[in-house]
Amino acid sequence: MPSFHLPNITRDHFGPYLQEMTQRERIHERCKTICPSKDDVDAVCSIPTNHDKSRAELEQVPKIFMKPEFGLEDPSTFNTVLPWSHFHSAGGKSRDVASSKLLQEKLSHYLDIVEVSIARQISLRSEAFFHAMSSQHELQDQLQETQQAVAVLRSRTAAMDRVMCQGPLRALRTALTRNNCVKLHNKLKLMAAVHQTQPTVQLLLSTSEFVGALELISTTKEVLQQELQGIHSFRHLGSQLCELEKLIDKMMVEDFTMYARSDLNRSLKEEAQVLEKERLESLVFGLLRQRKLDFLDIYTDEMVTAAKAIVSQCVAECVVHIEEIDTEVIVKLADQMRLMTFPQWFELLENIFESFLLFLQRIKGTLNVIRNVVLQVLSLNQKNRLLAETSSGPVDQDACQGSSALQGEAELAYLTHEGLFISDALNEAQQQQESGAVGQDQRFALGSRVQQNRTETAAESDSSFGIPEMSAGREHSFISGENLIPTELELNQVNSSLQELLYKASDVSHDRCVKVLTARAKDGSLERLSSAEFVSLSQAVEGFVRGTEQLCSRRSISLRGALQSQANRFVNRFHEERKTKLGLLLDNERWKQAEVPTEFQDLVNSIADGKISLPERKVSGPEDRKPAEFLLVNGQKYAVVGTVLLLIRIFLEYCQCVNDIPSITTDMLTRLSDLLKHFNSRSCQLVLGAGALQVVGLKTITTKNLALASRCLQLVVYYIPIIRAHFETKLQPKQFNVLRHFDHITKDYNDHITEISAKLVAIMDSLFEKFLSKYEVKAPMPSACFRNICKQMAKMHEAIFDLLPEEQTQMLFLRINASFKMHLKRQLARLGVSNDGGPQHGLVVVDVAFYTENIQALKTLEQLDLNMAEIWEQKSC
Repeated sequence: MPSFHLPNITRDHFGPYLQEMTQRERIHERCKTICPSKDDVDAVCSIPTNHDKSRAELEQVPKIFMKPEFGLEDPSTFNTVLPWSHFHSAGGKSRDVASSKLLQEKLSHYLDIVEVSIARQISLRSEAFFHAMSSQHELQDQLQETQQAVAVLRSRTAAMDRVMCQGPLRALRTALTRNNCVKLHNKLKLMAAVHQTQPTVQLLLSTSEFVGALELISTTKEVLQQELQGIHSFRHLGSQLCELEKLIDKMMVEDFTMYARSDLNRSLKEEAQVLEKERLESLVFGLLRQRKLDFLDIYTDEMVTAAKAIVSQCVAECVVHIEEIDTEVIVKLADQMRLMTFPQWFELLENIFESFLLFLQRIKGTLNVIRNVVLQVLSLNQKNRLLAETSSGPVDQDACQGSSALQGEAELAYLTHEGLFISDALNEAQQQQESGAVGQDQRFALGSRVQQNRTETAAESDSSFGIPEMSAGREHSFISGENLIPTELELNQVNSSLQELLYKASDVSHDRCVKVLTARAKDGSLERLSSAEFVSLSQAVEGFVRGTEQLCSRRSISLRGALQSQANRFVNRFHEERKTKLGLLLDNERWKQAEVPTEFQDLVNSIADGKISLPERKVSGPEDRKPAEFLLVNGQKYAVVGTVLLLIRIFLEYCQCVNDIPSITTDMLTRLSDLLKHFNSRSCQLVLGAGALQVVGLKTITTKNLALASRCLQLVVYYIPIIRAHFETKLQPKQFNVLRHFDHITKDYNDHITEISAKLVAIMDSLFEKFLSKYEVKAPMPSACFRNICKQMAKMHEAIFDLLPEEQTQMLFLRINASFKMHLKRQLARLGVSNDGGPQHGLVVVDVAFYTENIQALKTLEQLDLNMAEIWEQKSC
């Protein structure tokens, strides 16, 4: 461990020392470089002493004369050298003369010292001067020998040139002259071909061969830039070709617009073939080649205009045959459509649907042709890219094989073009070979294309071009115009735009049909349609929607949405009509058992067979069956009122609408639930609530009315699960939650039935309390009280026996018997009568036996266990 008494030394403690010694160290290093070493001092000692003497003499000269910037024009320097103050001192004129002489002598002395030093230095270097002069003479002698050797070499080279080179070079020059003449001849032929470009382009445009014209213009422009650049006669041809190309672009756009207009507006009754397929392919190829990729927007605009015209044309054709509509007075199409009857308007709508389907078929065919062209160009792009990738290897090999030819061309160029270096000759030969190859290819392409176009135009000016020939020409066109060809991404975008255009056509067709539908529905006429008429409308719309989906693979929702909106209005009116009808029937119902016509029995039988729909109307024959007393459902007899029979038909109408219009299933289910709730609540008000006394004028609500209402409710409860199952088949799984309405309705109906049963028991309970409160155990037996009770029980049984099934009748009388036993037990307890075997007990037993005998004498109650022992108080042990 270091001592704690010693301070911690850092670099800061050495700071002052380093600052002081740094300057000294620099001075020391500088002195080392200036001052000679010991060996150098020994060498200096050998120098003659006259050198030290000359240095000492030079030191007498002031330092100002040794400065490089010395100049007497500087006032300060002049005053230092010639101090004028000595001449103007107080000594007078004689002293000034003496001072000037002294200064002159001093300057002369300085001059002598300098001249002596210069002479001494020259004497010291005289030997080197004489050596340089002798070396100059030797160098002149060597140059003379070299000149003589060069002259001999030149004479020998001239002799070799005369003997060996002039003849072969003349032959080579002649060969080069011949090659130049051939090139000149080819260039003149190329110029002649280029000169015919504009007439040929005009000839191609006259036959709508835009691709060939664009190809010829592109090839000619390349030739002008590479082969014929700088030719004075063609100085304006490039700009003329550019203007001509722009003109062709405009012509193609206008021609495509005219084609789209004529194709979309021609009669839909014509054959569903693509109009002038070759012309369309030529236009699309040309537009793609020029990268005019917005031509589909033109087609879209024309398509929208044509769709509007279809509706107008269909309405005009339909109105012509309707005398009631004066087109001069009623101009608007919507007003004309609203004046039509439903059959007339429906026929118009079907014509519009058919026209739009044909319209979409025509658009799809045209777009398929365009898509085939796009796919062909896309395939050509991919093929060119693969060729470029696979040809990269052989190109290098060809370049190596051509290097020897380039070397020969370079040597020939060096021999024929004096003054060129080898590198320049190689570069020039390479450029000439490349330009010659390109020129030859361009000349071949241009000349062959011009000749081909002339031949084709002359041979086919009055007929359309063949598809295979066009395809080959277009492939060549896209290869030659590779710099303008669209990229694969752009072509894929065009391809996807074609599908979007077909979707757009489907949407536009649906939108125009929606306008027809809404124009008719503006005055509410569609809401007043019958069920059959609305079903036919719905089926027509669904058929059109399915047709467009098959054609365009597009699920358009506008027309379905409009139909759904009309369906909602139709459902509201449909429901309100039937709810109002049901309310009127209930308000006029007298709650008496009605006869069941055979048509309603047949309706119930068809439901049992699984047909949840309205049967077809049958023509009444002479052997019609008579109405039945009961409605037979699944082996059970139902006594019903007329309102329930019509209710069964009404909810079958709801089910029939769901069958015909599946899109309104949820709305119909909600409305049907409301209808069933309305029947339940209104019947409860009329029967249990005794509302029928005021509404219909009944004197009282009898037990028969109650039993009949209960049986009607049971019939509706029987059909609720069948209705639920039918609606469940029409719903999507995610819509099953709306079926809970049926569960709530079933519960409400069962509660209502239970309340009616409780009401029947309460009626008898009040009678028991009335009669038994006056009961006395005394002769004669059976007592009058028990006779009255048995009489009322018989009336009750007579009222409900034909209405309620056997099981319900037994259950009802068991509840009534329990009420009777309760009141009798209470009265006996009040009277103090017990089962002690006394006289009063015997009298009560007689009355009870009479009661039991009468009850068990009623139909279906023979085996009823009355358990009359419960009337006695149990004795505690």
